[in-house]
Amino acid sequence: MAKKESRSKDVISREYTVNIHKSVHKVSFKKKAPKAVKEIRAFAQKVMGTSDVRLDVKLNKTIWSKGVKNVPNRIRIVISRRRNDDEDAKEDMYSFVSVADNQDTKGKGTVIVQDV
Repeated sequence: MAKKESRSKDVISREYTVNIHKSVHKVSFKKKAPKAVKEIRAFAQKVMGTSDVRLDVKLNKTIWSKGVKNVPNRIRIVISRRRNDDEDAKEDMYSFVSVADNQDTKGKGTVIVQDV
């Protein structure tokens, strides 16, 4: 019987819909946007299996676009696992989270954008 290789070291990009509304429910007004950023970071860490998660500037601007207390209900994001070129890095992979081009969320699940 052949042993299966771990896919946690592959370079891959996936598109997800994150329900921010659920994660910031019952959070005080002045903490909603920072909590949304933390929840997206935790989600990316969980699904990609990397502790190093980097957010795109456009994603941060999209979350904060309606202010600190009126964050978008749902957001479509692209998470890509990339190789770390830093010599003194603790891990050899990191996750980069950016905003998807199409923000239409109806009927869309997880989509593999690129599989290298």
